Amino acid sequence: MESLAISEPMVTRLQALADLNRLRILDTLRDGERCVCRLTETLDMGQPLLSHNLKFLREAGLVSGRKDGRWVHYSVIPEAVSEIEMLLAGIREDAVAAGPILDRC
Repeated sequence: MESLAISEPMVTRLQALADLNRLRILDTLRDGERCVCRLTETLDMGQPLLSHNLKFLREAGLVSGRKDGRWVHYSVIPEAVSEIEMLLAGIREDAVAAGPILDRC
């Protein structure tokens, strides 16, 4: 079993996922790019709260924003999600392979 090199960006991404509002935003973006005005309506979330969470997701590298006139359109960065999936899959695979350890203290 190989130990995983956990980076600061990965920790930030995992922290971003540990919030209900940010998970709701990612879930809404799973079908493609959305304008911030649509996110506000769909999620029934105030603009300041939505902006705060979108900033957190952007800084974590989970979403990107594209400016179009006065609006910003957000989308998920698939590569970032893949990196999280690979990390968790590696942990799961190692845990299954390891089985019980009869190390008594």
